[in-house]
Amino acid sequence: MFIEMGTRKYRQKERARQVEETRRKIVQATMELHEALGPAQTSIKAVADRAGVQRLTVYRHFPDETSLFQACTSHWLELNPPPDPADWAEIENAAERNRTALLAFCRYYRATAGMWRVTYRDVEQVEALQKPLAEFETYLDQVRDDLVNAWNPPRAARKGLSAILRHALRFSTWQSLQLEKLSEAKKAMLLTEWMQTIGDA
Repeated sequence: MFIEMGTRKYRQKERARQVEETRRKIVQATMELHEALGPAQTSIKAVADRAGVQRLTVYRHFPDETSLFQACTSHWLELNPPPDPADWAEIENAAERNRTALLAFCRYYRATAGMWRVTYRDVEQVEALQKPLAEFETYLDQVRDDLVNAWNPPRAARKGLSAILRHALRFSTWQSLQLEKLSEAKKAMLLTEWMQTIGDA
């Protein structure tokens, strides 16, 4: 009897391991296809082929595109976490705090540019992308507000500084500056100097 129970537990653990492994392969395949082709061009069939499973297996784990994309996004962000505001929270000087934060974002975007490029390109076509991107935009707003507060600008300058900072934190801004072949440190310095003209006003 004890042998049977032990065998049954082993089989259950092995089955759970196989289920988790299949799920991981599907999510990994989705992530790789999103970066290579873009979310709008990634079909369930392509995901199944790349993961080495049947289409029905993909649907068994993820009944719809939204659940699959959410799992893909969560996995990608675990591998590529955005900059942590705690890294500059103790810097009292506003210009240095902003430069440090923007340098972190420039380096982050450089390392993850492929995924952000196709994600922003396809977001209007793929509804499942809109919630994750909205959450990322909210995070950027929170970073912006913290950096604006560091400048402690007069009320008249606050709106302009907020707008500039929000622009500075966008992937599209990094992408535009990248065309000028600037280093990440140079990008961060130029953006900080731009804000400083208002922040010190």
